Amino acid sequence: MIRRITVALLGGVAIVWYAGHWWGVPAGVAVAYGVDRWLKRQEPAEAREARTRAEADLPLAADLLAAALRAGAPVDRAVAAVAEALGGPLADRLDRVARSLRLGADPPEAWSHLDGIAGAGRLIAAAVRSSSSGGALSGACTRLADDLRADRAISAEAAARRAGVLIVLPLGLCFLPAFLLAGLAPVVIAVLGDVL
Repeated sequence: MIRRITVALLGGVAIVWYAGHWWGVPAGVAVAYGVDRWLKRQEPAEAREARTRAEADLPLAADLLAAALRAGAPVDRAVAAVAEALGGPLADRLDRVARSLRLGADPPEAWSHLDGIAGAGRLIAAAVRSSSSGGALSGACTRLADDLRADRAISAEAAARRAGVLIVLPLGLCFLPAFLLAGLAPVVIAVLGDVL
């Protein structure tokens, strides 16, 4: 918080200093307020790292949960075993799910500890549906793990394609002026020299 306020104040002071007039004060205050609001909305680095690690661990957790359920473990013990095997931020959330289930919480309430993780909504829906209908959760977990891996592969391929397109832009910005100066400028000068 102190860092955020310091950065906002430095931004405001820089605007006032750069303006050098009385009207720079309201502009500096507006910039400081805007920077503070913008920095408040940014996700902290620790939270972003925990979220991305949990999203990366979710397919493995679904596979482990399916294996534990196929081995005959009850849902609460299977979730606790997966949490113990994984470690990390997803394991903490799974441990809370296991404790909630063990203490008798309703499945939607217990599985809600996984909210906020991309892809976990399907696991939550499958677990709640399984608890109310009695259907096997292991098959849904296996399909979910396969779907999450496929989604990750598709997003990685899209990022690679996007990187290829973005690489062309600086290259074009470098070669276009060179082409204009080395290719077109002599032709235009020669034509203008003949005409004039």
